[in-house]
Amino acid sequence: MGLEDYREAVATCASICTMGQMLAGTLICKDIYRKGSSKGFDPMPFLGGIGMCILMLQYAWILGDPAMININVFGVLTNTAYMAVYYYYSHHTKDTLALIGKVAAFVMVFLTYAQVENSEKIEFRFGVVVTVLLFLLIASPLVHLGEIIKTKNTDILPFPLIFMGTIVSFQWLLYGLIINNVFVIFQNVVGFTLSVMQLSLFVIFPSKSKAKASIQEKKD
Repeated sequence: MGLEDYREAVATCASICTMGQMLAGTLICKDIYRKGSSKGFDPMPFLGGIGMCILMLQYAWILGDPAMININVFGVLTNTAYMAVYYYYSHHTKDTLALIGKVAAFVMVFLTYAQVENSEKIEFRFGVVVTVLLFLLIASPLVHLGEIIKTKNTDILPFPLIFMGTIVSFQWLLYGLIINNVFVIFQNVVGFTLSVMQLSLFVIFPSKSKAKASIQEKKD
């Protein structure tokens, strides 16, 4: 039996774990709700997730891959819900709306490009586009690296999303190998590497808020 025989099983497993990753955003929304404010939380994992899922959905349609289509539809819906929670608890709604507008315009540019590009070249060229953008989204938490090193605190990083992202990227890497798609393989090799790098920050700089909560529970 070759890898091709496991295509459906790997696709199903990867899809389920990806849904789990996307649902991990509920934990961040729960923290926002408890705090009563989205201050201190980065909206880009949610907003970038919406934009990336829309573009990946376009790429999935180009490939005609049902597994990728279904998971990205789910991703658009869940990230939109998370962004709604972020916006509701934001004290700077104008800034948030401006950011939403910029991301929407950015996504529309590439969706328009996908409609006008040569049909024989679109799979490769759009694959390059989504690969680059996916790397930027996965690596986006690292923009806070200077602050993390300075404060020795990883509270600003979305641990649930990063942890699940590590598992998911490994499974989609296997799927990429099975369907022999160089972009899916490359995306997830780099994605897995970046996720592991970010996870290592939680080991080096443990969350101070969780440490305080643990101490408080022991006192109680």
